[in-house]
Amino acid sequence: MTEASSSAAAGQAAAGAGTAGSTPDGTGSGPGGTGPGSGGTGGTRLGGGTGRTAGWKAAGSRLALLPLRIFLGVTFVYAALDKLSDTHYLAGSGDPASFVSQTALAEGSSPISFLLGPALDHPTLFGLLVAFGELAVGLGTLVGLWGRLAAAGGAALSLSLWLTVSWNVSPYYLGNDLVYLMAWTPLVLAGTPYLSVDGYLARRAARDRSRGLSEDHVRRRALVDGGIAAVAMGGAGLLTGSLTATFGRDGAAGKPKQSAAPASAAPPVTVDAASVPVGGSAQVKDPSSGDALFVVQPKAGQYCALSSVCTHSGCAVDAPKNGQLYCPCHGSRFDAATGAVLNGPATKPLPKYRVTKEGEKLHLGPLES
Repeated sequence: MTEASSSAAAGQAAAGAGTAGSTPDGTGSGPGGTGPGSGGTGGTRLGGGTGRTAGWKAAGSRLALLPLRIFLGVTFVYAALDKLSDTHYLAGSGDPASFVSQTALAEGSSPISFLLGPALDHPTLFGLLVAFGELAVGLGTLVGLWGRLAAAGGAALSLSLWLTVSWNVSPYYLGNDLVYLMAWTPLVLAGTPYLSVDGYLARRAARDRSRGLSEDHVRRRALVDGGIAAVAMGGAGLLTGSLTATFGRDGAAGKPKQSAAPASAAPPVTVDAASVPVGGSAQVKDPSSGDALFVVQPKAGQYCALSSVCTHSGCAVDAPKNGQLYCPCHGSRFDAATGAVLNGPATKPLPKYRVTKEGEKLHLGPLES
């Protein structure tokens, strides 16, 4: 019994040694057993590289919305300050570029025209609400305070502008307000959890819970601190907006207008008459401003030139087609013979230039209107 047991134990030890020293094909011995250990070290180095790559990917996923958030925040802050510093924005119905005039133009074609009555009755109040609303949305988005609420406010403003000012834009994808509406949607869904006040409050709330504080206490503390931050940010926004409205508008109103350069200083602009058929156009450049002009012949022998810059927001209008010039930004249309407004939101006609014919050449003259 004892000799048999010893023999069995020795056999098992030999088998174990052979297994430990064998290579994967079972034929190797001793030194070959060290191979997997060496390979394991290489695997560790590879795993470290994979871990770093995964970390970069995770960070990219977390911050994927940060560029969009910065762009929307900066844009809405700029839009608000631009409105508050514009002398035309709150000028009243006598100014075609004012808030009330633009709203009145949009009322006729807007699908929410029934909601525009209060804005037309109290244009100053609603104009300031729009401007300071944009400022609050922009600042809240930039600092990441109540990010979903700020994004929802931005989406609501973009939706209202799309349904009024940009509703007539065709095709629809040229309307920038619809693009802003879609751009706000990811932030409404995801909020601003990273590099933000919301993220800081969320991390502190998690620490409070780990310390055993009650859920009511955690929520109350987060709400109070968030409210304090909102009041501070709102105060800064009101101060900035008020200073901009006061000094920005005064500065714009007091800035002297530069006199136009003498007509003799600009080189003459000519174009072949054959390149401007009846109902057609040729594009030239205004030598004084550099803007593109369309030389047109609405009727045989009648020539004029029209500016290509839309009088609503400065976008470039399309070349004349079917007797009209179309602005792709907000849908304004102008008469290709006179430059008159056919469809808003533009309220001023396109600048018109005199054109004279000498032989087979057309000569661009001075501004008529």
